[in-house]
Amino acid sequence: MTNAQSIANADILIVDDTPDNLRILSTILTKQGYEVRKALNGQMAMTVVQTRSPDLILLDIMMPQMDGYEVCQSLKNDPKTAGIPIIFLSALKETFDKVKAFEVGGADYITKPFQMEEVLVRVKNQLTICNLQKELRVQNEELQQSNQELEQFTSIVSHDLKQPIQSIIGFARLLDMIYQDVLDEKANQYLSKIVSSSNRMQSLIDDLLLSSRFNSQLPNLKRINCNTIVNQIISNLEVPIEENQATIDCESLPTILANETQMMQLFQNLIHNAIKYQRSGTQPQVKVSATQKDSGYLFTITDNGIGISNEQFSKIFERFHRIPTEKDYEGTGIGLAICKQIVERYGGEIWVESELDVGTQFYFTLPSEPQE
Repeated sequence: MTNAQSIANADILIVDDTPDNLRILSTILTKQGYEVRKALNGQMAMTVVQTRSPDLILLDIMMPQMDGYEVCQSLKNDPKTAGIPIIFLSALKETFDKVKAFEVGGADYITKPFQMEEVLVRVKNQLTICNLQKELRVQNEELQQSNQELEQFTSIVSHDLKQPIQSIIGFARLLDMIYQDVLDEKANQYLSKIVSSSNRMQSLIDDLLLSSRFNSQLPNLKRINCNTIVNQIISNLEVPIEENQATIDCESLPTILANETQMMQLFQNLIHNAIKYQRSGTQPQVKVSATQKDSGYLFTITDNGIGISNEQFSKIFERFHRIPTEKDYEGTGIGLAICKQIVERYGGEIWVESELDVGTQFYFTLPSEPQE
């Protein structure tokens, strides 16, 4: 059923203790193709709704025993009926009355004596909004299901791919160890390329799997000292730091509520890039700092590396995008995309400023409390 068909066939309940109002509204709405039900008081309305939920309720306020405010509040307190849009129809014209109508959960307010053209337009608007919300909920459920299936598929594929790659690496290393004296220099170069390419493919699979997992909800949040994270990363990157004689200067960093694994991945990707993309003949110098903002912190990671051209700023956070340089730097092109996923998952932003042959500054914000 299309959105237009759904609106045309909508089930509308009119609640009013004045029979003439019921008759006029029922006649006009029925001529528009709506299915109309009627109730003369609040108790009758509650019974009708429990029998079958309508798509929309037109509700009078001034009724004996149970007024419109009470009816609306009772319906909104019940999860089964809370989503039904309610348009109040009332002779009450004071701002206080209208505000109260919205406070108890009303979606719209029409003042009596009403104009039928206005009623029809407001009815159609509320039904359209309601249908769009339903479509959005369905799409969200389908997207969530699709994401779960994709994550499961990625996990299975990555496991099935990693095993043969590990076998390739293992056999290549065995050949190198056992037949090193037999193979000529060219053959040894080929073996080295096999191992290097296999390692890169393994990294790519690991990054893809990691990227797919970051689309899910924030897991295992706890208070994390970012200085502890950076110190651990310095230990993890001991080999490239020593090989490149890099220096890592870390200022006093804050403690935030986050997932430790994700923060490790975020900081390590950015710090490792700062070391890796170095200028020839220059000792890499990396600085990590943070500034407190209104709702969180602004982190900065600065390097003195090769820099990035302005044209690349909008592309570097895309998956598989690698910065074109004269020198071949190893990488999968997913690291910065993962950084962007992590930061945005916490409700923050990430961006870059850079100058070629001078250095780069990566900025990202993280809230004190992550936004679900």
